[in-house]
Amino acid sequence: MKSVLILGAGNFGSMLARQMNAQGFEIMIVDAREARINAVMPYVTDAQIGDCTNPAFLSTLGVDNYDFCVVTISENFQTSLETTSLLKDLGARQVIARAKNEIQEKFLLRNGADEVVYPEKQMALRLATKYASEQILDFIQFDAGYSIYEMAVPDDWAGKTLLELDLRRKYEVNLISLRRDGQVTIPRSDVPFQKGDVVYAVGEMKKLYKCFHIH
Repeated sequence: MKSVLILGAGNFGSMLARQMNAQGFEIMIVDAREARINAVMPYVTDAQIGDCTNPAFLSTLGVDNYDFCVVTISENFQTSLETTSLLKDLGARQVIARAKNEIQEKFLLRNGADEVVYPEKQMALRLATKYASEQILDFIQFDAGYSIYEMAVPDDWAGKTLLELDLRRKYEVNLISLRRDGQVTIPRSDVPFQKGDVVYAVGEMKKLYKCFHIH
């Protein structure tokens, strides 16, 4: 069972705690506001009320014992920055910090964060991509180059096999799964596609768009 220390029990922190609780994590959460701690208690292993920028308080939490620490403080960036830096000074194995903009992201990385999450930017990108075409049903970005797209297959794929389409050679696109009539399978090279099929494709955005005829 993995353990996580969450610093900040606001909207993002409490939602993260709920999701991690569902995944079986051992969770300690800290916030300066008692009301927030009380609200999230059903979803965590333990919780404390305290000042995350106080080195003496943080040192009592044994931050180096957790698999990773997540700084979700959003109201005060200075507090988030100080907490991130203190966690690394106290020997935290991995520190993940939340940023609200690119400037915050840069400062957090420079001051000890091993990884920065930027929920607003990530959601904006996901929505913009998802609604760029009716064919795009969902989207997960790996990095600036590669992404996974959940795509409705183009009409002209109907009756053609993966071998005939030769997507890997032509577009450097790989299909990792096929959903048909509610069943998800690995696509076979000799089975023709049908209208209404949905595939999960991996590749570079420009090449994926060309492959699926998105303009």
